[in-house]
Amino acid sequence: MAYVLGFFTADGNMIKNKRGAHFISIEIIDRSILEKMKEVMGSNHKIGVRNSKKNNYQQSYRLQIGSKKMFSDLSDLGLTPSKSKTIDLPKIPNQYLPDFVRGYFDGDGCISFGTYFRKDRNSTKFLLAIHFTSGSKIFLESLLNRLRETLNIKTGFIYSKSGAFDLTLSTNDSKKLFSLMYANLENNLFLERKLSKFRRALDSSINNMRA
Repeated sequence: MAYVLGFFTADGNMIKNKRGAHFISIEIIDRSILEKMKEVMGSNHKIGVRNSKKNNYQQSYRLQIGSKKMFSDLSDLGLTPSKSKTIDLPKIPNQYLPDFVRGYFDGDGCISFGTYFRKDRNSTKFLLAIHFTSGSKIFLESLLNRLRETLNIKTGFIYSKSGAFDLTLSTNDSKKLFSLMYANLENNLFLERKLSKFRRALDSSINNMRA
């Protein structure tokens, strides 16, 4: 559930309609991970198929659950229907932090890597970075502080990005975070495409060190 909470914090919605019904929903283009989260939550709700505007009308999948109890539990953790710009980091015990961070990363994170030419030294340098995006700067500041406490993260900077904020960690700290997020995958809750890209980035880092 820590993974689901992380993913929902990044990419979930809370809805209360005019008749007082309470819903939570998650929409994503990867149906397989949605099926896994549905199983973890013990839901028998159907997964709907949608053409998502936010993904340029690419086909996406949505799980929507009507539950006042879940809605209330998420509210107690600080999540709200308009959470995107106000959310703070929920209180996550250390043993569940890796799953929460991996869930948030799968919902609203990415990896970038490659080499660039340094004119001042006439040489190339390899860079790997992990990025977390949020509409709430407070959330990213709290996340960075928590990672510094648990992983001895040395870098990390937050900048404004098209109406949102981006937390970026540099090469060595990204490697530390990989070790945290993917230390235990027994629950099989992770996006394969993001794990594969992270592994390619790490392989490229090793190859550039050998070159």
